[in-house]
Amino acid sequence: MNAFYLGYEKFYVSVDCVCLGFKGSTLYTLITKRKFEPLIGEDSLMGGFVHPDENLEQAATRVVAEYTGIEGVYLEQVGAYGDVGRDTGERVISVAYYALIDMELFNEDLYEVHDTRWHNVNQINTLIFDHRVILADAVEILRKKAANRPIGFNLLPEKFTLPQLQLLYEAIYNTTLDKRNFRKKILDMDILEKQEDKDKSSSKRGAFYYTFNKKKYDQLLQRGYYFSL
Repeated sequence: MNAFYLGYEKFYVSVDCVCLGFKGSTLYTLITKRKFEPLIGEDSLMGGFVHPDENLEQAATRVVAEYTGIEGVYLEQVGAYGDVGRDTGERVISVAYYALIDMELFNEDLYEVHDTRWHNVNQINTLIFDHRVILADAVEILRKKAANRPIGFNLLPEKFTLPQLQLLYEAIYNTTLDKRNFRKKILDMDILEKQEDKDKSSSKRGAFYYTFNKKKYDQLLQRGYYFSL
């Protein structure tokens, strides 16, 4: 080891993951019960220490897969959190990520394994350490990105209806959108493929399913146009 490093204290590096999901008309985040002291049994985001053989994104990917059973999810860094007293157990610097989860793919067997539950992001009361700050920062980044990037589709199943899509964006922005304007904007971009089958779970008439066409979106970018809601 380089002698220069020996004069400095060592401390821990962790990742904390905000797993966001959508169902019905609500934006959710996955919450777990902390398994060790300090604050054992308290509500927490998913997290873990970075292993010596992995980088930050690999660590976050591992944590998300461990708690959800899903690999290959949309993942983006939120920021680094390093207040000296943020973790009352040891000196820990955390790098936070948010992951967008299709809740239909979530492995429900993991609820019991990790003592987790999905919780409305607008009804979170207490989380350990600075996890509420991390959650708020993640949702704010999602809101900024979702307005000009089609990342919201990662929260939906492969096939979805226009009412589902509108409910998603209303949940992200915690507001009500005009149905006619929303549909005109999204359809005018020509990045959705209308399917032949319908969702008839809420009405006899039903609503056609759509899929997101990434190839068309990439072509849109090449022409200098951007996703915008």
